Order: sequence, then C-alpha cells, then structure tokens
Amino acid sequence: MTARGTRSRLSSTALHTTLILASATAVFPVAWVGLTSLQTDRNAWSQPDTLGTLGLDNYVDVLANTRFATWFANSLIVAAGTTALAVFIAATAGYAASRMKFPGQRPLMWMFLVTQMFPAAVLIVPLYNVLSDLGLLNSYGGLILAQCTVAVPYCGWMLKGYFDTIPVSIDEAGLIDGLSPFGTFWRLIVPLSKPGIAVTVFYSFITAWGEVAFASVFLQSENTYTLPVGMATFVSDFTAEWGMLTAASMLVMVPAAVVFFLVQRHLIAGLTTGGVKS
Repeated sequence: MTARGTRSRLSSTALHTTLILASATAVFPVAWVGLTSLQTDRNAWSQPDTLGTLGLDNYVDVLANTRFATWFANSLIVAAGTTALAVFIAATAGYAASRMKFPGQRPLMWMFLVTQMFPAAVLIVPLYNVLSDLGLLNSYGGLILAQCTVAVPYCGWMLKGYFDTIPVSIDEAGLIDGLSPFGTFWRLIVPLSKPGIAVTVFYSFITAWGEVAFASVFLQSENTYTLPVGMATFVSDFTAEWGMLTAASMLVMVPAAVVFFLVQRHLIAGLTTGGVKS
C-alpha cells in the first residue's frame, strides 16, 4: 500500500523512463545536426560509425564564404516586421471582437478560424497576384504582408479568448477616468495581457523566421533571400554541402532560442488562459 497522492516505485520508474525516452527523442535530431556541423570531412556524414575530424571549419565557411550575414539580416527584418504588424492587428481585432458589438462580429472570428485551415500552397497564387499588382514582389514589405495572412488569424483568435478573461469593469473604470477606447486598451488591457501577447509574439516570430513557401516564391534575388531560402542553395542536384547546411542550421536556432527565453515565463499562462475561452 502507498499513501494517497504518492506513486509506487514501479509507476515512478515507468514515468521517469518515459520522460527520459521522450527527452532523448526530442534532443537526438538537434544533437545529430550539431555533431554533423562539426565534421570537417565531407564524407563523414555518410559513415555514421566514424566521427572523422571535428572542427569549426563549416561555421567559418558559412560566415565568411556565403551571404549568410545578409540572409540573417533579411530574416530578422521580415520576422520582426511580421511579429510587430501581426500582433498589433491581432490584438486590436481580438479586443474589438471581445468588447464591442458590431455586425459581423461572430463571422469575423469564424473567418479567422477558417483562414487558418488553408495550407500555404493554396494562398501562394492569389497572394502572388496581389503583391505583383501592388509592386511588392521581391520586397520585405510584400513578404511581411504575406506572412501576416498566416499569423494574424491564429493570434487574433487566441488574443480574443484571452481578452475575454479580463473583467469588463477594467474598461469601464478607464472610460470613467477619461481614457479613450484605444487609451483603455493600450494603458490598461495590454499590460494585463502580457502572457497572451507573449504567446502570439513567439508564434509570429517562429512562423516568420522559418517560413519557406512564401519566401521562396516572393523573393527573387539572392540579396533579398531569407535564411531558409538561402540555405536551400547549399544543396542542389549537383552539390550537397551538408556541413555548411548543418552549421547554418545551428546558427539559425540562436534567435529563436533568444525569443523563447525572453517570453518563456509568460508562455504557460498565456497558453492555458487564452485557450480555454473563445
């Protein structure tokens, strides 16, 4: 017999074994990519039983002999622009849908949900035509707008659910104190919504940072390539620079990890609170 609320030795062992296996499964691909990025022998990747010579040559090649710095800067611009624009649009739209009554309120949220169901491949042709007509092909602005079509629906839906959990009395108090509706939103609601906003910031940044489909079609010159598109040039029908590709992949993880650590303390609260109401 075991005390209520405690686990038996067998169940505890099974739980920890499962957690260890799950952790190893998650970490193994990253560790393999990291190890491959350190192998300086071009053929070492095809011989898994040998490590070959390890070094930082692949990282030096990527940073010194490719346009990695340009692609990195392009990705930062696109990801930051997409995050800022998508979160602003989603937050204002979610707040309006949560607090205001207007024709089409419920269809607006359903439109967000239905739009999220469309795969990127379905949106490429119409978005290409729109951006072409606006003269925004091969530009940061065009790609940012295209990325927002993916980020805004999910972020708007989540933030609307989060705003629903904030008492309406806070808005009423702000209006009594003389704040405008936007002033109430900006000065009272946004500070209380940091966990929900943190989730949407993380989602928007990661989505834009690793997006390939839109970037590969809408960006047409090497100087405007983002990292995923630029890195694809390392592997073709005739060459396969696996060392450089894996080294670049490890470097790409750094900004995503930085954003995660900046917002991690808000992520759990934002996901659990904003996801239970709609």
